[in-house]
Amino acid sequence: MIQCIDGKKFRDMFVSGANNLQNNKDLVDKLNVFPVPDGDTGTNMSLTISYAIKELAKVQNDDITDIGKSLSKGSLMGARGNSGVILSQIIRGIAKSIEGKETLNVVDFANALKNGSDTAYKAVIKPIEGTILTVVRESGEYAVEVANADMDMVEFLELVVKKANESLDRTPELLKALKEAGVVDSGGKGLVLIYEGMLSSLKGNDIESIEGGTSSNVEVNVEQNVSSEDIKFQYCTEFILESNKIDDAAVRDIYMKFGDSLAVVGDEGVIKVHVHTNDPGLAIQEALKYGQLLTIKVENMKLQHENKVLNETAQTKDVPVEEKEYGFIATSMGEGLAQIFKDFGVDHIIEGGQTMNPSTEDFMKAIESLHAKNIIILPNNSNIIMAANQAKELSDKNIIVIPTKNVAQAFATLVTFDADADVAENEANMMDALSTVKSGQVTYAVRDTVINDVEVKEGNIIGIAEGKLLSAGENVAEITTDLVEKLVDEDSAIITLFYGEDTSKEDAEVLRNELEEKFEDIDVELHYGGQPLYYYLVSVE
Repeated sequence: MIQCIDGKKFRDMFVSGANNLQNNKDLVDKLNVFPVPDGDTGTNMSLTISYAIKELAKVQNDDITDIGKSLSKGSLMGARGNSGVILSQIIRGIAKSIEGKETLNVVDFANALKNGSDTAYKAVIKPIEGTILTVVRESGEYAVEVANADMDMVEFLELVVKKANESLDRTPELLKALKEAGVVDSGGKGLVLIYEGMLSSLKGNDIESIEGGTSSNVEVNVEQNVSSEDIKFQYCTEFILESNKIDDAAVRDIYMKFGDSLAVVGDEGVIKVHVHTNDPGLAIQEALKYGQLLTIKVENMKLQHENKVLNETAQTKDVPVEEKEYGFIATSMGEGLAQIFKDFGVDHIIEGGQTMNPSTEDFMKAIESLHAKNIIILPNNSNIIMAANQAKELSDKNIIVIPTKNVAQAFATLVTFDADADVAENEANMMDALSTVKSGQVTYAVRDTVINDVEVKEGNIIGIAEGKLLSAGENVAEITTDLVEKLVDEDSAIITLFYGEDTSKEDAEVLRNELEEKFEDIDVELHYGGQPLYYYLVSVE
């Protein structure tokens, strides 16, 4: 009978839970409501918790308070996507509850789970039932109900896990989209996997990472004593790939074509890649074919170099670096879209979006790189807004997060920006601009399903707009045209198409011409977006 656990056992339980999630992240990814190729809840939660484990490894003692603080800090900075941010808040609440304790009994553990739930709910502006929040709340409330100080910890956690699974199974009854898609909530499933891994450890069966291995300690540092114009490949891209499908030698051969300054080191299923490239999104997409990414870092060397020269010049002359009034950070995936943002005057572009959500730490680094009094962040993805807001709370700078859910909204807000207006006026105008544009995406289905009475077969081309799956078929141009027809109304003045990396310029121009004939009174614009996975991003204003 186990009535209490010490710091070492708590550490082992958490690592076991993290490993269980990481080992099953692909399963969680597949629980996406829409059958699109970028389901990323499992990946986001896995990357978030891997940051927590990395921070935990720095703690050399078994003090419960120190362990909790490290898990909280690591998950907070590594949080990716809505599910990752919520998970970080759950961990934060648990850590706060166990602070100052030498051991944890059943009541302590139950209160910690409940506090994790409470903290997560407070972090979400509009909590939605039928999600991970429901699972953590119902299991946390139940934990407090059944707990007593003399109870066996194993028996207690078995009851909590059972309750969490029951709550997970009910999520489709609470969220219509889940029921239509025939899946349970992916974030809730991720949380249950953590709980189940913790229970397994408590029973004496610690779950190990399937791929296992640790990354090499080799660090690659490249000094750039050149002007920014001499930098041939702009983005320093580093990531750690966990894979049992490919070895470091094969990875080295693949990445020779991506750029220069290539360094690849591997050890027992974990491969670290460093490369200078002009298309970090493509480099990272290639890696995802072979496994999961444990860490990702993309840095704009031209921007770094220019900031470094500016700083060094100012320091040499003993002159402070001048702060400009406004600075912009935008998230973007695709070379063409990134260039459009630069043309709008965006200072820092974080490579990311679908499949690769930036972490809180990514936003913090971007914020620190800018010398501006007011910094405006455009997340451009509904799954990134929470991480941007979390960075805003952590930063002592004046941060304005405009909750853009796609690049179409971002471009609309940038058009309204007035450098001579004050912050409040600009924020109000940019917020108003969000409602002036309708947007859609054309991609392909990764599984069979029926949503909104639209029958979808794996491999179908599908059109999605305003959070709804609207059409499915075999032809990209036909589905895109159908999507545009459903977005256009009598007030529409401009249709804009951003074609992706898998769409040829010739095909895109043919479609643009057909749309111009079909909508004679509406301007049709075409731009190269270069985004992966999506044949077209569509906006109608």
